[in-house]
Amino acid sequence: MKRLFGVICAAALCGCAFFAWGGNRAAADGAPEKNLPAPPSFGASAPAPAETVLSENGVFSPETAEKPAFAEAPAQEAQSGGEVLGEEGDYLSPLVTLRADPYLYKYEGVYYFTGSYPLYDRIELTSADSVNGIAAAVPKTIWKAPSGTQHVWAPEIHHIMGEWVIYYAASENGAWDIKCYALRCTGDDPMHDPWEYMGKIKAAEKDTFSNNSGMSLDMTVFETGGKWYAIWAQKPTSSNLYIAEMKTPFELATKSVLITQPDYDWEKGGGEHVNEGPAVLKHADKIFVSFSAARTDSNYCMGLLEMDACDDPLLKESWKKYPEPVFQTDASLKIYGPGHNCFVEGDYGEQLCVLHFRDYKDISGDSLYDYNRHAHVMKITYDRNGIPQFHFDPDDVYNAPYNNHR
Repeated sequence: MKRLFGVICAAALCGCAFFAWGGNRAAADGAPEKNLPAPPSFGASAPAPAETVLSENGVFSPETAEKPAFAEAPAQEAQSGGEVLGEEGDYLSPLVTLRADPYLYKYEGVYYFTGSYPLYDRIELTSADSVNGIAAAVPKTIWKAPSGTQHVWAPEIHHIMGEWVIYYAASENGAWDIKCYALRCTGDDPMHDPWEYMGKIKAAEKDTFSNNSGMSLDMTVFETGGKWYAIWAQKPTSSNLYIAEMKTPFELATKSVLITQPDYDWEKGGGEHVNEGPAVLKHADKIFVSFSAARTDSNYCMGLLEMDACDDPLLKESWKKYPEPVFQTDASLKIYGPGHNCFVEGDYGEQLCVLHFRDYKDISGDSLYDYNRHAHVMKITYDRNGIPQFHFDPDDVYNAPYNNHR
């Protein structure tokens, strides 16, 4: 634990590289409860989120809503987190504050982290030689949205078909015309080589639906059987998950196939029918896809799909959906609205799930502008049938000091 304690202190001191934080809500709420030093407060507190502003048709309008102030920290040169390891099995919780939709990717021994920047106007990237090193590393802005582009959400970094690619969602033609887009790194070093805008992910020939009809977001990619596939959320009416084979990192090869839509009450919590945020986990002879469901408040939770690795991913019948959520709000642990996770190999070869959640239930105003979804690390275990188990040990959650944004 001594080395983990050192990482905690380093992360607290480097917190200004992320944002100016407000008062210590964690301390006020009784978490963290361990004898760890509280991080310094950086900058002035921002006001509480404003009440939701609705347009005439009752839809939230970002153009007219008063969004809560968000204080940005001074720019700093991006740095790697270095070789910082805790004792085996010790991971910081939270690992990164104020980052919804966290994505941690490991490639050739290096970790890369990104997530939704709270102002939804840019993509940042951080790298480190260990999971905990991400907490102390200084992020680099690799792309900033041009004027008129809104809702830059849920970036994911992948090394696919020999190229570094970041997939993200954004609206370029109106506030809610959200689609899936991509950036490509022009070199082999994603932290230092330039990134270029590749535009909207192209649908297959004669496919007028995929990434075109309705809102599309949260694209992820995976390889199986020598082929690459994309899974994303799209909302013709409800928000569903679709899959297609890929021709290139920026173009689909086949028409999309629906693999899940909101069927159960827990997928419709808060009055929103949602399946989104897919994440792929391979284990033994199975391919699992976790997803997030319901409204992005305390109703938000995680579901799970399963497929035999030898089956065809493009057949809906290949996919089995579990009838109950695999992880959801747990007030006893101050976990509210967990979801939008990713899977990654840990420092010691174990399987980790990185996800976001808040430490409180009640949200003032629209949840989209409540910034206090922090990225946490969960260790995944498997039952005797090889099914992943999602569980936080009370000693592992909120083991690091942090501040919420006010």
